[in-house]
Amino acid sequence: MLQTLKRTNATPAAPSSTQFMLFGGGNFIRAFAGWMIDLLNKKTAFEGGMMIVKPTKGRDYTALREQDGLYHVVLNGQQEGQLIDEAQLVTTVTDIVHVYNEWEAFLASAQNKELSYIISNTTESGITFVESDQLSDAPPSSFPAKICLWLKQRYNHFKADPAAGVVFLPCELSANNGASLKDCLLKYADLWDLEAAFKDWIENCCTFCNTLVDRIVTGYPGKDEAKYHEKVGSIDQLIAIGEPYHSWVIEGPSDLAESLPFHQIGLNVQWVDDLTKYREQKVKILNGAHTSMVPTGHLAGMLSVKETIDHPELGKFINDLLEEEVWPTLAFDRAALADFTAKTMDRFRNPFLFHKLLDIALNSISKFKARLLPSFLEYYNLKGVCPARITFAFSSLLLMYRGQWDGKTIPLRDAPDVLAFCQSLWEDSEDHLEVVEKFLGKEDFWGQDLNQIKGLAELMVQYVQGIQQDGLVPSLALIKSYVNT
Repeated sequence: MLQTLKRTNATPAAPSSTQFMLFGGGNFIRAFAGWMIDLLNKKTAFEGGMMIVKPTKGRDYTALREQDGLYHVVLNGQQEGQLIDEAQLVTTVTDIVHVYNEWEAFLASAQNKELSYIISNTTESGITFVESDQLSDAPPSSFPAKICLWLKQRYNHFKADPAAGVVFLPCELSANNGASLKDCLLKYADLWDLEAAFKDWIENCCTFCNTLVDRIVTGYPGKDEAKYHEKVGSIDQLIAIGEPYHSWVIEGPSDLAESLPFHQIGLNVQWVDDLTKYREQKVKILNGAHTSMVPTGHLAGMLSVKETIDHPELGKFINDLLEEEVWPTLAFDRAALADFTAKTMDRFRNPFLFHKLLDIALNSISKFKARLLPSFLEYYNLKGVCPARITFAFSSLLLMYRGQWDGKTIPLRDAPDVLAFCQSLWEDSEDHLEVVEKFLGKEDFWGQDLNQIKGLAELMVQYVQGIQQDGLVPSLALIKSYVNT
């Protein structure tokens, strides 16, 4: 009979010191940063424990406390053509603190000089300055305000010792996350009229790294929990299931790579001077592929990402779109782009994940603007012609946003005014050119009038008519015709 996971029936002891604060203890941060730290401890003499902080009201990480901070990360998926299905017991949690129920304990942790790294995952909206937060709040509402008070406690306790500064590695999915966090902290120091020397200490003694993180983590197995409990050999209410692929690009001082040698134990962690091009690569290739396959795959009758990529013609369409039209707009050599794209395709083909196209169709208009339009415009500027495949995906998006296909309603999810405009295009006119021109001219969507791009409207009309008359997959032949002209 399986036992509940606890330190009394698990052999590994906790690390001897607490060097990390994980601000947030959800599935992602535990299966990403927590997993990496645990591997670092297991494969080196690092011995760095983690304090997990519950950042919001309600609940108390009860299961984590009952399991003495232990949990498993199960990784399953495809990697370089091989199926991966493995479990790792994470044993590095040394403390669990609820910031609302244990505010004084949270502040007291600032006195631990070994605690040198703060890793956060508070969602994109977590790094926010809230002007109503007060110095006397215990705790204030925002994540930066809580951290500012923690830093003030540390600054006072260690008498402004430069060596007491900490390194911030935010995992929030927002651009310039480290710089944004630093900016919020300095705003709170001004709002609360804290001394200039404290601001200088934040500026000069603490390090704020912009980071880019990537791993799909689906979390607890739910209905399959019994199977996974058998797999890990215990009753673990905190199993976090994720894909093998992981990437952490960190923009920070080179000496940090020596302090945190993740890359030396085979982890995909890169320390860079500027992560701009890495963010662009992810957005244009991984997210761009998703955004191009949603309308094309759906109109072709596909349900999932894997099904779309495995389709002989649609899979080739996505690959060609990336290689021929996106790669030329990125600041990497072809070998690096081929490697990143191959890993992306492995992730898309993960047989353990059923990633529905309609689940990633949310706000596809704004996603096209952010993920595919930059590649479109850069390609057009480079070549002087429209990228045929991105234009085909764009035409499919217009048809998808009509809201009806093959006699069925498409359950679109977007802002009401976006849906209303797109559907009104087809109600107001049967002239395809008029529909396309109104769509391209919607500057609220695209930030410009795309009718100014020579030949775009005419090519989209050709694609839209072909897809409507012959179906999506047969209409892919139109791309070859255009490319060869």
